[in-house]
Amino acid sequence: MPDRNMIFVCGVTGRQGGAVARALLHDTWSVRGLSRDPSRREAQELQRMGVEVVRGDMGSRDDLEEHMQGCHGVFSVQNFWECGVEEEVRQGRLVAAVAKDVGVEHLVYSSVGGAELRTGVPHFESKWEIEQYIADLHLAATILRPVFFFENFCSPPLVDGIDNGVLSLPMKPDRPLQMIATRDIGALAAMAFSRPEQFTGKAIEIAGDELTLPEAAEAIGATLGRTVRFQEMPMETMASFNLDMAEMFAWFNETGYSANIAALRELYPPLQDFRAWLAQSPLAQRTPRAA
Repeated sequence: MPDRNMIFVCGVTGRQGGAVARALLHDTWSVRGLSRDPSRREAQELQRMGVEVVRGDMGSRDDLEEHMQGCHGVFSVQNFWECGVEEEVRQGRLVAAVAKDVGVEHLVYSSVGGAELRTGVPHFESKWEIEQYIADLHLAATILRPVFFFENFCSPPLVDGIDNGVLSLPMKPDRPLQMIATRDIGALAAMAFSRPEQFTGKAIEIAGDELTLPEAAEAIGATLGRTVRFQEMPMETMASFNLDMAEMFAWFNETGYSANIAALRELYPPLQDFRAWLAQSPLAQRTPRAA
């Protein structure tokens, strides 16, 4: 029998999937989460909270059909950084197709801000392709388009620099960048499931703050109680490490995200700004590296 209270969450141990699962539990939904390895620490933690974590592969139709059967809704997100563009598109299309086939009533897909603008950034174009496929299925769906994650500042390369008093990325110092906490992506996804009349058929770019990177560096330094300065990284340096990332930052410098943050905060007043997120982030626990 269909469970009108069950939401199936893809990639439940990832940043977005985990945030969505927690927000859904808070809103009293039942949650079934897909994980390739339910023995992982993150999966075990979610199980203790009440998530039904099931083993499966997002690229397997059989796995998706088995675990999605009877669910009211599906949260779909793919990890481009793990699987690449072609597999991301295949998985995103497959999740949507199976949701349609088994009679899911509401699909919430996490895309990316600016996906519709034909940016030329590979991992933006892949998400736009998935969005178009979902539209072609005529599936009751909500598209969320999150911007740059606050949590990206906790990535090892950036943390190493911050520990040495420098935030370095290939952004123009006067160019603002919209950002969001993954916790709030989860909250807005849960809201979409709870208010289908307000969200179904919509594509919404979502952000919680907009700062230049010198402003972000200053906020990080204030949280840490020491000086952190911004240093613009040459685009060639980023391209030598990751061409896709370089293309993304080039787009940030020329065009960038355009979420209506004021309207989003009216819709969801707890939406975090960068300084509020910083105060409770892993960065706030860091101490200066010994000389």
